[in-house]
Amino acid sequence: MNNKQRSQYRIGYARVSSIGQNLDAQLDALQQVGCDKIFTDKMTGSRMNRPGWDELMGQIRAGDTLVVTELSRMTRSLLNLLETTKELDAKQVEFISLREQIDTNTATGRCFLSIMGAVHQMERELKAERAAAGRKAAKARGRSGGRPKTDQGKLEQARILYENSEQTAAQVCEVFGVGRRTFFAYLSAHKQEQEVCSQ
Repeated sequence: MNNKQRSQYRIGYARVSSIGQNLDAQLDALQQVGCDKIFTDKMTGSRMNRPGWDELMGQIRAGDTLVVTELSRMTRSLLNLLETTKELDAKQVEFISLREQIDTNTATGRCFLSIMGAVHQMERELKAERAAAGRKAAKARGRSGGRPKTDQGKLEQARILYENSEQTAAQVCEVFGVGRRTFFAYLSAHKQEQEVCSQ
């Protein structure tokens, strides 16, 4: 690093989603905008296990600026973006994304993040409204929430056929339209009931 004061560091973050991908283009772009230090991650699975990011967040300080080449390198969802920028704001760290031209040092950059927050909140409220409307419609039709219960009569008929024929459980379940897991749970419960009665 150079001789800048600690509060003036510009710190880069680069990430690729697999070992076979190359970080060079991101590293070049981050170096060109004057990053003093760059942390990297190479993802090898679906889990967000990012030791480079964790190290960055442990070292970054108030007054620093975090730089990424694009938002997708830092976050995978709008919710994660909002949570991350909130965490950076709490640390008094500015944020720049080169491709989207977001810079929280500017009014435009701060406005963009505010809009994203409002959009996310609207999506949550619309989702809640749709769920409530669905429950109301189901209730009006005499249905309650949750998975409908399997008819006990069908399960008993399926048991009798299964135990008195050469048909497989899968075939019996298909005939009566019952789930295999539910059917086997019913068989187990029936067996236990018979054992209790025989004692």
